[in-house]
Amino acid sequence: MYSLDINFLKDRGIVPGPARGGAKSAPDSKKMLPLYAGLAVGLLLPAAVGGLWLLLQNQTERLTAVSGTLDEQLNKGKALEQQIQQVNQETQAVQGDTKALASIFNEIYPWSAILQDIRDRVPLGLQITTIEQIAPDAAAAAATPPSPGATVEPPSSNIVITGKAPSFDHVNDFLLTLQRSKLFNSDNTQIVIAELKDNTTQVEFPKNLTEGNGPKLEIKLPKVVEYKIQTSLSNAPAADLLREWERKGAVGLVTRLRNLQNKGALQQ
Repeated sequence: MYSLDINFLKDRGIVPGPARGGAKSAPDSKKMLPLYAGLAVGLLLPAAVGGLWLLLQNQTERLTAVSGTLDEQLNKGKALEQQIQQVNQETQAVQGDTKALASIFNEIYPWSAILQDIRDRVPLGLQITTIEQIAPDAAAAAATPPSPGATVEPPSSNIVITGKAPSFDHVNDFLLTLQRSKLFNSDNTQIVIAELKDNTTQVEFPKNLTEGNGPKLEIKLPKVVEYKIQTSLSNAPAADLLREWERKGAVGLVTRLRNLQNKGALQQ
């Protein structure tokens, strides 16, 4: 017998779908993107944090090494600074000793040059008997105490010149020439005593004039002026009087002072 197989659904153009209870269709990929992104972020974030930690750890170790190097250099710098300070202190001490030694030479007034200066200023006919150096009057110095803050200088020694002169004019001329000298203090140069007295100079006669019964020869010498002039050395440093020392023959002092000036121990 023949069987008749008729498909009514096909004739209607209906495509048969899955039966109930069958397999479900695949999920939409667009709906899965947030999930994939979350999984990626979850995986990449720990990796990034780990990489950043390793980088920071490396930087920390490098900075620690640099800090140690800088600390070492700083310690060396401090030691070098202490050495420099010690050298500076020693240099200052040497400079102080040099200046002290230079100041000693700067206060030296050679007597040979002073006496030569006095001889050059003696008027014709005036005689010098003595030249004496005396200490200043301490009581007079104490009577005028210095003002507060003022620089105290040691008092200069006084020089007293005594002798004889034919007249008062000779003494006055001698005084004026001493006051013009750069080696003496003109304000302290003055005449202390000037007196007209008999001339006590002894005169010897030939024997043929003093022996026998003939008339005796008598000579009356003119009176003389006995004087005393007091002065004091100049307060100027010896280095400021180099030309005067050269003129008066103090070559040794001039050489020493110029050597000190060339080395910077004395100001020129």
